[in-house]
Amino acid sequence: MSATGITQTLASWAAGLSRNTIPSSVWHQGVRSFVNWLGCAVGGSQHATVERALSALSRFSGPPKATILGRRERLDELHAALINGISSHVLDYDDTHLKTIIHPAGPVASALLAVAEGQPVSGADLLTAFIVGLEVECRIGNAVYPDHYDRGWHITGTTGVFGAAAAVGRLRGLDTQRMSWAMGIAGTQSSGLREMFGTMCKSFHPGRAAQNGAAAAFLAEAGFDSSERVLEAPRGFAHVVSTKQDFDEITQGLGERWEAELNTYKPFACGIVIHPVIDGCCQIHREFRVSARDIVFVELRVHPLVLELTGKREPKTGLEGKFSVYHAAAYALLRGDGSPEAFTDAAVGDPEMVALRARVKVEVDPAIHEASAHIAVTLSDGRRLQRSVAAAIGSLEKPLSDKDITDKFQRQTIPVIGSDATNRLIDLAWQLDALPDAAELAQAAAQSCP
Repeated sequence: MSATGITQTLASWAAGLSRNTIPSSVWHQGVRSFVNWLGCAVGGSQHATVERALSALSRFSGPPKATILGRRERLDELHAALINGISSHVLDYDDTHLKTIIHPAGPVASALLAVAEGQPVSGADLLTAFIVGLEVECRIGNAVYPDHYDRGWHITGTTGVFGAAAAVGRLRGLDTQRMSWAMGIAGTQSSGLREMFGTMCKSFHPGRAAQNGAAAAFLAEAGFDSSERVLEAPRGFAHVVSTKQDFDEITQGLGERWEAELNTYKPFACGIVIHPVIDGCCQIHREFRVSARDIVFVELRVHPLVLELTGKREPKTGLEGKFSVYHAAAYALLRGDGSPEAFTDAAVGDPEMVALRARVKVEVDPAIHEASAHIAVTLSDGRRLQRSVAAAIGSLEKPLSDKDITDKFQRQTIPVIGSDATNRLIDLAWQLDALPDAAELAQAAAQSCP
């Protein structure tokens, strides 16, 4: 039996949601998501990926109305959404909706803040639109995950475009008709391939989703129409890109259960599936301070998804290192760290890391949960150091606190914009819902840039 009215139901909810019906816990989780995203966007702004994207595309920009976070450049709203989306994801340090492995904030916040610099927007209105966007993209993701992801689609890109369209559409005051058109225009631009993981294209996906989603909302606002059944039609999104279509995940419980409450924040700047390995290796490092010469070999027992996603045995670049459980384990054992510094070109090419990761053995065990891992380190003196991690730091079971998110924000942004600008920016970000003009955040993020 074919589903009907799915797109219309979601569009009507997105267009009509009252801020007063959003629970305080969801409201606060929205602030946390936005703060985490902003720190990641500034923190990633100097990466070579961002430099090359700006070099290639800035000459095509229209009037410079929107800030490139962490930099001096300004571009038009759509190009700013693209570049900020890239910078927010390039370190792989952003949020994760664990139910779908979507990184929700990047496409939505990057679009919203760029648009907010072109029109007066209060922080409360921006946060409401942000929560709408998170809900839309994650519910659509729920409907097709994991089959959609298993086929090779990068779900952050493919669903993020819907979230960005719904959020900007909400900000622009689209009615249900135009909101459904915006979703249709977004859906026909949905893209992103997992084949690109470990390259600059991975962060291009949420950037393009932000840009295309915002464009979809502007087109719909102007009366540019589309199919009004983009999600459920036989040749629509869910049927074309997935063998699973659970439309109840999209429509049931709207306004009662909230996907924002399932969002998590990374303590380590890499694929979420190797966080349990890093957590366990960091524990061993802190307790025993082992050196590379003491380690005979390392044994990891992990879920099959770990090797599927992060099985690069000999990464050559920092971006590839984010998809190497071998490198992540070696670095965490020797340095006790999984921050962005662990995944630079220099770290990946460090001879000590190269030598140790060659002694890392990985055993796949389907009985182990994908959020768990077992680590055993055999030393030259015969000792065997072991750790089992059932839930890594940063998971829903062991979430980062507001202070943890602030500390993470500061570690990323101080090297880019300085301590004074960082302190002002973090204060503004945590008060997002009280700001009379949300654009103040973008302007503060560009202060004292090199």
